[in-house]
Amino acid sequence: MKANLKYLLVAAGVISVGWGASSAHATNGMNLEGYGARAHAMGGAASGYDSGNSAIMNNPATLSLWEGKQRVGVGLRMLGPDVDAESTASSAAFAKSDGDAYFMPSFSYMRNSGKFTYGFGVIAQGGMGTEYAAGNTLFAQGRNTAAALVDLSGLEQRSELSVGRAVLPLSYRVNEKLNVAASVDFVWMGLDLKMDLDGANFAAMATAGTASGALATNAFAASGGDIDYGRFDFSDGNDFTGEAKGYGAGFKLGATYQLTNAVTLGLSYHSKTAMEDLSTEGATVYLFEDGGAINQTIPGTITVKDFEWPQKATLGAAYQFNKKLMLVGDVSWIDWSNTMKDFKMEFVANSTNATYAGQAMNVTLEQNWKDQYVLSLGAEYALTDQWRIRGGANIGNNPVPNDYLSILFPATVTNHITGGFGYTFANGGQINAAVAYAPGTDNVATGNVNTDSDVKLSHGQYNWSLNYSYDF
Repeated sequence: MKANLKYLLVAAGVISVGWGASSAHATNGMNLEGYGARAHAMGGAASGYDSGNSAIMNNPATLSLWEGKQRVGVGLRMLGPDVDAESTASSAAFAKSDGDAYFMPSFSYMRNSGKFTYGFGVIAQGGMGTEYAAGNTLFAQGRNTAAALVDLSGLEQRSELSVGRAVLPLSYRVNEKLNVAASVDFVWMGLDLKMDLDGANFAAMATAGTASGALATNAFAASGGDIDYGRFDFSDGNDFTGEAKGYGAGFKLGATYQLTNAVTLGLSYHSKTAMEDLSTEGATVYLFEDGGAINQTIPGTITVKDFEWPQKATLGAAYQFNKKLMLVGDVSWIDWSNTMKDFKMEFVANSTNATYAGQAMNVTLEQNWKDQYVLSLGAEYALTDQWRIRGGANIGNNPVPNDYLSILFPATVTNHITGGFGYTFANGGQINAAVAYAPGTDNVATGNVNTDSDVKLSHGQYNWSLNYSYDF
């Protein structure tokens, strides 16, 4: 068994390092609504009980509530977003996102030694994105810089942000009541973007100073101020990575306190990340004026600047009502307003295009997200010594104002209904499964840069997670 376990550890570790940051669609903003199937089934609440090795993404101090010696865990998470976009001016201008199934594996190992519990894990943090096929009627037309209706590229419109973490936690049992913990997190991000920007929006951004640089200025001059559209295009065509990549770090702090024999309180803090800029040399900018002098394909380097994951604080509790029933609840604050004020890109043309070689263009898309508050509630009932059933809810506000809501980044889901089960094997193994349903939300995106009208966005989800752990 131990020899087989070693092979399992190596294989799962290799898979998780390669896939751990696979793309995810937004649930709590860009965070997932729960980490680990046990917590996921109970609305994501995980502050005051042993939520398994997924505590590395919840409250690392709950690792000290586990009474085993060593535990290995593997998991698989699927997000099934359902996103529709329809012009408010014409129902014929309609698009459905083809990005409807995203898979994310995870892997972890923990060890209990005296008063210390420690280990490592690789897991997906979250992300967001959409995929609208080429030739879509919603993205067919826009306005040029003279406000005349013009055709856009007709190409695929796509975004995909993925975020993963490798986490090293350490939890310490201070006494019978108090546990404290911290973790160091290595973070990586990947981003793909295929996006048209019509000339009218390009001109408005230039006037406002949010589109600037020699390339933008000279392109306007060459077109006589009459650009039909621009296009940003960088993608590696991989479902698990992004073309523009960046690496960084963060940390977490946590504590649990046993208030009574039945009630355990939990508190955790996740720091804002410290990331390098996301960058790739494989980007292309297109500038187009129908029948004009500015039809340009410009390869170069694109850099997404100052993109960070926000800080988060959570307070929660677990109440062991009796031997069979446990009730749990968390309240979380996510500081999106600090990290999602704007989205900044710098493009520098390489020497392939002689006209614009070495010239730069800076573009800033305003985001102005609000802070998010999330209430997670759940219950677990022991049917037998082996079987447990779970249910819960995850309730939050929409952090994205309609004026800044992007068709490509519809992070608008607010509520989730969750459920699942757990089964404990006699040999020390345990399997946990969860499903979540997020009812569709309708929001009107009024600040679009790539369509000719306001757009009604409908976004719902069916998600599931599955974990297996083995104590030895």
